[in-house]
Amino acid sequence: MNVQLPIHMDQKAFLAWAESQEERYELDRGRVIMMTGGSREHWVINFNLAKALDARIDAERFMVVPELGVDLAPHTIRFPDVVVDVVGETRGDLTARAPVLIAEVLSPSSERIDLGDKAAEYLKLPSLLAYLVFAQDEMKAWVWTRGEQGFAPGAAVLEGAEAVVHIESLGLELRFVDIYARVGLT
Repeated sequence: MNVQLPIHMDQKAFLAWAESQEERYELDRGRVIMMTGGSREHWVINFNLAKALDARIDAERFMVVPELGVDLAPHTIRFPDVVVDVVGETRGDLTARAPVLIAEVLSPSSERIDLGDKAAEYLKLPSLLAYLVFAQDEMKAWVWTRGEQGFAPGAAVLEGAEAVVHIESLGLELRFVDIYARVGLT
């Protein structure tokens, strides 16, 4: 669930402010939006995905960082569930340097934003190679991968326990049985 607060800020002020808050927030076109917690299934899928990515990526080139900020200039900063960023971070970074993969786990209140606004924003990032959105109430994912011609106009939709997300540009295969382990959807 998202709660919009009557606060407007620029990105620099927002990052300084958000760092001192106990709750989670995003900056959406200058508006501060509070992000509420997720269900157990949300966090298990999130954890499984981060673990699977970390086991499969080239650790000398990339790192998996849950909930790291993504700068979507000029007035938006998002905090996706999982970010794969290039190695070379600076101590104290609050946003990704050049995210190559961004993943979200849907909540009932976030579906329209994750599949709409966020997809449109993330797919404009020049470094991004894949955007993944996972359902939490069924084994289903929406997958955007950058090809030679850029991103396709819509997502590939994968479903079922046998599904595998292939991201050739990163040499990754993510099996749904690993992502949805211990969620109880089989």
